[in-house]
Amino acid sequence: MKNILVPVGATESAITNLKYAINLASLTGATVYLINLYKEFSKVGNLTKLNEIIIEDSEEQLELVLKEVNTKGVDVISKSLKGDPFEGIQRISNQLNIDLIILSPQSVDINDELYLGNITGKIVKQTNIPVLLIPRGYIFRKAEIILLAFKNGRLENEGVLSPLTKIANHFSAKINLLHVITPDMAQEDHTIDPALLKISNSLKTTENATIFQGILEHFQSNQPDILCVFRRKRGFFEKLWEKNTILKKDFHTSKPLLVLQGTD
Repeated sequence: MKNILVPVGATESAITNLKYAINLASLTGATVYLINLYKEFSKVGNLTKLNEIIIEDSEEQLELVLKEVNTKGVDVISKSLKGDPFEGIQRISNQLNIDLIILSPQSVDINDELYLGNITGKIVKQTNIPVLLIPRGYIFRKAEIILLAFKNGRLENEGVLSPLTKIANHFSAKINLLHVITPDMAQEDHTIDPALLKISNSLKTTENATIFQGILEHFQSNQPDILCVFRRKRGFFEKLWEKNTILKKDFHTSKPLLVLQGTD
């Protein structure tokens, strides 16, 4: 894991995310990129002055976030950039060969009914880069147990597991597998890829209506420090493929959520 991207949304969440990224980078030797994306108005009339204010505000927010964080000798590169948040994150991730994006479940949208906001949801849904969602105000701590929940046990390639195994190795964490069997599953999905079994410390098979319900049923017995899922159209984020937001009544967690690439 060489490059970690931390996009800035709300200042408080950006501080939490940057602290987590720096602590993780101190273990992995990664470089952290802190970026703040802003939209410019058309340069007509008095809007030129407005654009100058927007740029200044963006730079000041970056400075505020950095001022609140001890970088611990980690290389942190900060930049304020023009562009749409989603498109900008995609572009920068490709240019910098980003290995992991660290985000808040909600970026700038503060809605008590939502677990996953529209911008974050779109990033989770439409990018192929692993995403780590950090709860608001979460304090970095050593992960001892990582729970990987899935219903389709087949993998397109072993590289999908790389971010998970690297994080687990750096933390010396155990990886517990939760295979959720749902009524709509195809028979071939019952097979578990040998690469998954190879990295696991335990395997639990459960029958539930959805992956959400399977996690809720077995979360307490596992007591994970990190929850991990695959990005798939027919998986944990199945509702996400209908719309970008996820309501707290459908799912929420006080633990970091690692979303690995992988599509059906």
